[in-house]
Order: sequence, then structure tokens, then C-alpha cells
Amino acid sequence: VQLQASGGGLVQAGGSLRLSCVASGRASNDAATGWFRQAPGKEREFVSGIRWSGGNQYYADSVKGRFTISKVSAKNTVYLQMDSLKPEDTAVYYCALRYGSTVHSSAQRYNFWGQGTQVTVSS
Repeated sequence: VQLQASGGGLVQAGGSLRLSCVASGRASNDAATGWFRQAPGKEREFVSGIRWSGGNQYYADSVKGRFTISKVSAKNTVYLQMDSLKPEDTAVYYCALRYGSTVHSSAQRYNFWGQGTQVTVSS
């Protein structure tokens, strides 16, 4: 499985960005994709996740109501729509995939990772 994340950039506070994650070679629908982020000097943290089968969505408390995760199975793509962005959302965002239907908040549970895309929110 190869993951390609894109869509990051520089945006002012209150603005929006949409991240994309294309999963090539995904062999099963019994899988989950998660978005994580890592700011300088901080640990990688869970942002959101979605099950490929059923589409159940999960969010960290810090992004609930502002971020929306979705998928288009035919394109093997997961999106993260980020609205009402804040400076504290600034980080490198990574998408990850694991086989099995559970969306875990622990990065260690994911086997495949994309290269990361930088999101910078200016105040």
C-alpha cells in the first residue's frame, strides 16, 4: 500500500483547506484510514479517522465541528475538509492506513503512512 497526501498550504486563521489521501494498492475494504498531525517539538497526534466499510467517522475533540472526514471508495481517496482553521492547527499532516475495521487513535496501530503535507495557519 502506498499513500499520497496532498492539499496542505498556508492559510489565514478562519480559512479552510482540504487534504487528500490516495491509497494505492489497498487490498481490502476491511481497513481504516486516519489523519494525524505533528507540530514542531510535539508528538504525533490523532486528528480524524474513517472506516472504509461503513464510513464511520471519528474526530479528536480539538477538531470536532470544524473538520470533516470523508471518502470516495472508487477513487481510493480519503479527504479531510478543515474549516475555521486556527494557528494551533499548524502542523505536518499525515494520512495512515491499517487493515482491520477499527479506527485507532494510536499511530502505532497503523502500518502504512503517507509522506506528510504541511499546513500553516497564520494569525
